[in-house]
Amino acid sequence: MSSLTDQMGFTFRPPERRVWKVRELVGAVRSHIEREYSDAWVEGEISNFRAPDSGHLYFTLKDGNAQIRAVMFRSSARLLRFRPADGLQVIVRGRVTVYEDRGELQISAEHIEPKGAGSLQLAFEQLKAKLEAEGLFAPERRKPIPTLPSRIGLVTSAQAAALRDILNVLLRRHHSVNVLIYPAQVQGDAASHEVAAGVRFFNQHDNVDVIIVARGGGSAEDLAAFNDEALARTVVASEIPVISAVGHETDFTIVDFVADLRAPTPSAAAELVIRSRQEVEDHAAALHERLSRAMRYRLLMGRQALTELAQHGAFARMMELIRQRQQKLDDLTHRMELAERQLLEQMHRRWEMISAAVRHYDLRLVLSGMRKQLDSGTAALVAVMRNVLLQHRVRSERFQTALESLSPLAILDRGYALVFDSEGKVLKDARGLNVGDEISARLAHGEIRAAVTKKQE
Repeated sequence: MSSLTDQMGFTFRPPERRVWKVRELVGAVRSHIEREYSDAWVEGEISNFRAPDSGHLYFTLKDGNAQIRAVMFRSSARLLRFRPADGLQVIVRGRVTVYEDRGELQISAEHIEPKGAGSLQLAFEQLKAKLEAEGLFAPERRKPIPTLPSRIGLVTSAQAAALRDILNVLLRRHHSVNVLIYPAQVQGDAASHEVAAGVRFFNQHDNVDVIIVARGGGSAEDLAAFNDEALARTVVASEIPVISAVGHETDFTIVDFVADLRAPTPSAAAELVIRSRQEVEDHAAALHERLSRAMRYRLLMGRQALTELAQHGAFARMMELIRQRQQKLDDLTHRMELAERQLLEQMHRRWEMISAAVRHYDLRLVLSGMRKQLDSGTAALVAVMRNVLLQHRVRSERFQTALESLSPLAILDRGYALVFDSEGKVLKDARGLNVGDEISARLAHGEIRAAVTKKQE
């Protein structure tokens, strides 16, 4: 056999055996697969969906008996317009790779879109079902819109045509209304945050009676900012009534369902939020006419009832009593006037008599007599006071003499002495002393100290 192979010019060599380490083999397969399937679109049904706190999404794509694991990292997951769920048929775009720790084939997804309905529509339906289940669409939750607001808050883009439409309608219908504008993006990733900030701004400052959130029409992508959950909850939490004026009449967003009133268009919102001056004046005129007719009717009915009462016998007797009271009142008034006139005449005559008496009365003589009486009374009073003071002085001297005669000092002047022991107590009995005790004696003039040398009882 070897000679035949040599004659034909062939040399047979067995293949070299290469031993791979598991990690090297998995790494080589991974590199090969990632080169071949760097941008793959895969269709399948989601199962085993998990969304941990890390923000990454983990699920399995199934198609019949075949399946492949998939992962979508947080940076891509936060861009999804809807939330994946088990049983949902989707198309996944990503790169096929190998998870080395388990040696499993998996897809690193960068984009997911629902099969059939678009992602925006699916996200809309999911959020709508969630908020409706919480009762945020309930009619009883909505706040009433004020009839004639004096200040209107408007959250919209400063360059939007919707802003001009609203201002034109308000100017035409009621030019005295005040409008405060909070400029905000109404399209793009930051739009929902800015619109929510506008609603919160008006609530914090409490400077408007109603808020209008406005945007013109557009595609589903253009209106996606108004399907944001955070914005919807901000509108629900608003203490001020909110009117949604987003898109055209056929466009619906989540904000439309949670707002207190939904307007088909921004212009319609301006017409709904405030009634025209002419409408108010017409309504006031109609109310005035109704009030006038009601008052005329009540007066007519009252006159008729009064006429019927006037024809009643009891009313006639009442009128007679009233006339008698009126006559008596007139009589009393006349008598009072006569009495008043007589009293005035008497007062006038008395005044004339007093005036005549005063004219013949010499006031100087009266004052001279009064002065003499005062002088004589003063002299008598002085004499009496001197006599009283003299009597009091004599009695005081007599009392002083009696007190001096009873004074202990006067007794000492007669040769007596007061004896005290060492503690300063008056001695009345010599039996309380012992030989050697110190005593003191108070004399009329001065004091002496001594010691007991002999004691007799």
